[in-house]
Amino acid sequence: MPATPPSAALWAAAHAERAALADELATLDPAQWAQQSLCGRWTVEEVVAHMTAGTSIGPLRWMVSVAGAGFDFDRHNARRLVEYRGATPAETLARFRRVIDSRTAPLGPTVAWLGEVVVHAQDIRRPLGIARTPPVEVVTPVAGFFVRRNFAVTSRTTGAGLRFEATDGPFAAGEGPLVAGPTVALTMALAGRGAYCDDLTGPGVPELRKRCASA
Repeated sequence: MPATPPSAALWAAAHAERAALADELATLDPAQWAQQSLCGRWTVEEVVAHMTAGTSIGPLRWMVSVAGAGFDFDRHNARRLVEYRGATPAETLARFRRVIDSRTAPLGPTVAWLGEVVVHAQDIRRPLGIARTPPVEVVTPVAGFFVRRNFAVTSRTTGAGLRFEATDGPFAAGEGPLVAGPTVALTMALAGRGAYCDDLTGPGVPELRKRCASA
């Protein structure tokens, strides 16, 4: 499995992916902003507000917020989403644009926060039919991190006992029934997004799909 790039390269990739998403968001109409995303019950606009919150809150404020929510992470996320959502989609987008180049993040490795951008951008793009995917070299370190560790998502658990092989890049990991496909589809499935199992092949796909459904 390829080595994880240095932190500066990961942040540069995260900034580029935020900028690309912001340009796409600028073309949306009100109905598209209200479209259901792949991220639970959240709409496109709510996912954008969540992304803004995630890159606006450092470790200390994050810990205070989590403690204030009684260590209920869903409640914490919901409160911060409300805080960073604008009165209109245009205001929500403007707030997101202001943090495009931010390196602020809660605790955790930089590759995890690149993963946050990659996954949530695809949470938005897939339901809207936006074809863009991040470059393979951007997604590969995220896929590698996801198979090694449960962090914001239970990706290591989701991928346990399966063999993953990218058909468009160097990512390969694990032992067991094979799951093959584009790096971004493997990454999104590891993040629990079952819709991306449709882009994968191999004898391990039914088990992966089952795990995504219960993630």
